[in-house]
Amino acid sequence: MHAQLRRGLRTSALALACALALPAVASAASKREDALEQRVSELEHQVQMLMDQIKAQREAPPVVVQAPPPPPPPEAKKEAPAFTTAPGMSVAFHGFVSATAFSQNKSFTYGNGQNAEFPVVGSKGNLSGVDIRNTRFWLDITGARLNDDWTGGGRIEMDFFGGYNGAGAYSLAQPTPRLRQAYLDIARADSGTKVRVGQQWDLMFPIDNIPTSLSHLAFPLGYGTGVIGWRYPGVVMMQDLNHGAEGTKWRLDVGAFEGSWNNQGTAVNHLTAGNADFRPQIEARIRAEGSNWIAYAAAHYADIDLKGVDGNAATPVKSGLKSTGVEIGGSWKPGPWNLKGLVYTGKGLGPIFGAMSQFGDIQETGGFFQVGYNFTKNWSMNAFFASAKPDSGDVLEWAGNGASGLLRNRQTALNLHYASGPYQLGLEFLHDTLKSIAGDTTKETSGNQIAVSAMYTF
Repeated sequence: MHAQLRRGLRTSALALACALALPAVASAASKREDALEQRVSELEHQVQMLMDQIKAQREAPPVVVQAPPPPPPPEAKKEAPAFTTAPGMSVAFHGFVSATAFSQNKSFTYGNGQNAEFPVVGSKGNLSGVDIRNTRFWLDITGARLNDDWTGGGRIEMDFFGGYNGAGAYSLAQPTPRLRQAYLDIARADSGTKVRVGQQWDLMFPIDNIPTSLSHLAFPLGYGTGVIGWRYPGVVMMQDLNHGAEGTKWRLDVGAFEGSWNNQGTAVNHLTAGNADFRPQIEARIRAEGSNWIAYAAAHYADIDLKGVDGNAATPVKSGLKSTGVEIGGSWKPGPWNLKGLVYTGKGLGPIFGAMSQFGDIQETGGFFQVGYNFTKNWSMNAFFASAKPDSGDVLEWAGNGASGLLRNRQTALNLHYASGPYQLGLEFLHDTLKSIAGDTTKETSGNQIAVSAMYTF
């Protein structure tokens, strides 16, 4: 009886346990089905992505695989560069080739052809020729470093106005090279400071507004007649006054240059009156530059001891003089127009090509003006006028002994230019009227030159 009761209880318990376990088993089965469905969905998504990639690759254009270029031949690896210099430095070679065919009806100062400026008094006869002495080249050296703050460089520049190689039948075709500039620069970029040491243009030379011409380059139009300045060994400090600022750029230049004069010694051995004692030419220039204009003002001073280096030179007029001058000038390019000009006044400016290179305590006033117009990007025309008027009394006093003196000069020029890339062609007509005096007689001498020029810049 008891055994039957125990079997019934076990059966009842087992039935109850099965009843209680069935929902849990059903729940677990449901979860497995959900996980299986999610995995199937993920696999279908991956298969679709793979099919899309295969389709995209089939539709894409074929990729052309280029073979790498062959190595250079052994001889190319051995080629030396055109220029070598100190490590970290670079050299740039630039210049231009210039040729001018000319015809003129007088002999000119400072020479005929490309350096003709005003007629020689009393000269006669027509002449013509071809002149290539404007041809010029220069080396610009950059990349030198003084220290972490200061960098530098320099320039060596030459043309062919050093005379001719002898005086024989073929010397005309053998012009001699001439050193124009040779200087070094030390610059500090963060402060806009530059120091230039060596032979360079003095600060009265209008480097920013040289008259436009293809025939008159080394000797610009109006040189000695409204355009003054010369190259001397010296030191110039250039300082930006508003470095890094927007708008007009201001700069101050201050320089000291070797002294110079035309007599009381030899000009080839530093024995002229301008080299007596330590009396350099002192100059200053303030410069402003806008988007299409440049303006400047410059001043010049030198103390000349006319007794010479040894103190024994004859001084028939006075024992010394002050060379002084002031100048204002600039250029402006409104639209197709190109305007350039300057005016100056001073005394004793012979060393910097003043008074038509007459040396003495001679007061003078001069200047030039040029108007240019660009018809197209290739064609342009320029009209030029320059004038210089030394004081007649000063010229008579310093010429002395009935020698000839130059009292006034006026120069006009008209040129037509064509430019395309590095090539330029030009046609120019120059007319000059010079007033001179010899003893008690004054006269005017006129001279004309017509020139056709070609230039290639590199």
